[in-house]
Amino acid sequence: MTKTLTKHLQAIKDSKHGIFVPYIMAGDHAKGLDGLFETITLLENSGVSAIEVGIPWSDPVADGPVIELAGQRSLAKGVTLTAIIKKLQEQKTQVPLVIMTYINPVYQYGIEAFVKDLADTSVKGLIIPDLPNEHADFITPYLKDSDIALVPLVSLTTGIERQKQLIDGAEGFIYAVAINGVTGKTGNYRDDLDKHLVNLTAHADIPVLTGFGVSTEEDIKRFNAVSDGVIVGSKIVRDLHDGKEEDVTEFVKFGSHFEK
Repeated sequence: MTKTLTKHLQAIKDSKHGIFVPYIMAGDHAKGLDGLFETITLLENSGVSAIEVGIPWSDPVADGPVIELAGQRSLAKGVTLTAIIKKLQEQKTQVPLVIMTYINPVYQYGIEAFVKDLADTSVKGLIIPDLPNEHADFITPYLKDSDIALVPLVSLTTGIERQKQLIDGAEGFIYAVAINGVTGKTGNYRDDLDKHLVNLTAHADIPVLTGFGVSTEEDIKRFNAVSDGVIVGSKIVRDLHDGKEEDVTEFVKFGSHFEK
């Protein structure tokens, strides 16, 4: 059975529009977790394809300074994975949600309980950047009969044979990491990035989204030309924290209404 996230994003791709997925940090709001659905509604009304919801963690190895600070602000409010899941159980969303977390909080929560407790929520995807493909079976047996897709990450240093291994049977979308490093770095793209993304997109049976460092309209244009859309994190997190909701709305509208 094809999972909801895959079908939803594939339909956008088939419509010849760019896919736009913003990242937000759960709990990084003046109201803490009580403001989570306010942010989600703002993004939904702007036309996003899906929303990546970050889980605050004390050792976020893939997060750049902007998102790391957001996580610290959330943790300072006492936000936990348990509290986030309870909040997500309260309300359904118009678009699929994708949890971005690390394996440690999920392991501490209990993998089986984690998947079970998300079953009746709008969470349709899961990203765990510190879970190697070789150890994906820690969680895939629990996801097999669920509607939650485990999203693989493919980096610039991933060879073509390894790429094929990572995307074989993948669900949801392929997360193409545009830089070697953490989130939020801009202007450091390798010369062969576009070729890498074209090749990856050609080999993938599901949408390929480019993330890490995407922060301008020019980035959106560039990466929609060589992949199926973008993931934007640090810019969204920073602008929301600075109270620039109108800027966020305009940027999201540009990305989500981008015609191929």
